Amino acid sequence: MTPPGESAAAALEAAKRAAGYAAAALVEPGMRVGLGTGSTVHWSIVALGERHAELGLTCVATSRRTEELAAAVGLKVLTPDEVGHLDITIDGADEVDGGANLTKGGGGAHCREKIVAAMAERFVVVVDASKLVTRLGPFGTPLEVLDFAPTVVASAVAALGATRYERSEHRSDNGNVLMRAYFPPIEEPAALAAALSAIAGVVEHGIFLGTTVDDIFVADVDGVRRLPGARPR
Repeated sequence: MTPPGESAAAALEAAKRAAGYAAAALVEPGMRVGLGTGSTVHWSIVALGERHAELGLTCVATSRRTEELAAAVGLKVLTPDEVGHLDITIDGADEVDGGANLTKGGGGAHCREKIVAAMAERFVVVVDASKLVTRLGPFGTPLEVLDFAPTVVASAVAALGATRYERSEHRSDNGNVLMRAYFPPIEEPAALAAALSAIAGVVEHGIFLGTTVDDIFVADVDGVRRLPGARPR
């Protein structure tokens, strides 16, 4: 008999696969596609790889890990400058609030993820239900910071209301310092995003506003839900 915990985990993984495949179904032949990073978007990349011969896609990857997976499944991966514009980007998230605002960057790729999201006409997010929150904040807000003065940057972040921060032992794919700042529940993500962007030395932060998001596919043990983003139409 399968233990209940293993059964629930298998059901959730099956739902994540379904959500990833559902998002990949939005991709049409000849599109230029941004490929994100995460355990659910992993399945979108696998799904696109299964159809790569018929689709003839050109892709941009948000991380080296994603680039390796995409190449392994047969997808053509180029740099952002080589592509210039994307029809759609599919990516994951660490938190999604009720306004479709996102926390991203648990894997340290949020700078590249934000570039690739901004390049796309349509930004689609795939997550499992555990990522849904009332307010952003519990996960922490990832930061990519220049190595010149990370302690000075951390002090400036603390002045915005962060209660603590953690510095990762890993570097971003861009070679910069990775941190995570912890704020109380974030009532105004747009205001905090602007304040973080204004700090000298912050290369990028992990708050993605709902106004950049078009669709959200949510994987749950009961199936896949599709939620609207908040991008003006």
